[in-house]
Amino acid sequence: MQSLSTSLNRFRFVGPIVLRVSLGIIFLWHGIDKFDAGISNVEGAFDSWGVPLPALAAPVTAIVEIVAGVALIIGLGTRVAAALLGLIMIGAVIFVKAELGLISSEPMPGTELDLALLAGLVTLFVSGPGRFSADEMIGLEPSETGVDRELVGVRS
Repeated sequence: MQSLSTSLNRFRFVGPIVLRVSLGIIFLWHGIDKFDAGISNVEGAFDSWGVPLPALAAPVTAIVEIVAGVALIIGLGTRVAAALLGLIMIGAVIFVKAELGLISSEPMPGTELDLALLAGLVTLFVSGPGRFSADEMIGLEPSETGVDRELVGVRS
């Protein structure tokens, strides 16, 4: 088992990339979909769910999902993007899904997907964008190899 772990550790850098890009695509799509559906329709849904200031919350949510989704995909401002999207997911759980519980099918899915997305966002917020991100390229985040060296230094 240790041999397998050692072999897989060489590919550890892939995890944050997959997480960033997949979450980024999901949120980008949801933001675009809010404009395609009509912001006034989204505002009406937000109002019916009890979201505060639905006329402001609907377009801000859509814009944040688009901008932060793109930011995750390219890895620019990853921790900030993850935090903003995390706040949106917390709002979705509280205002939209709380009464449905964890698993539901009527009138919509429960909180399971929202919590999974939130878990991924928390992971990116805590661990950062990983390799091959704009954050790393412009120096907003330390390179993963530098972090690995620091960890080795701490252990010795």
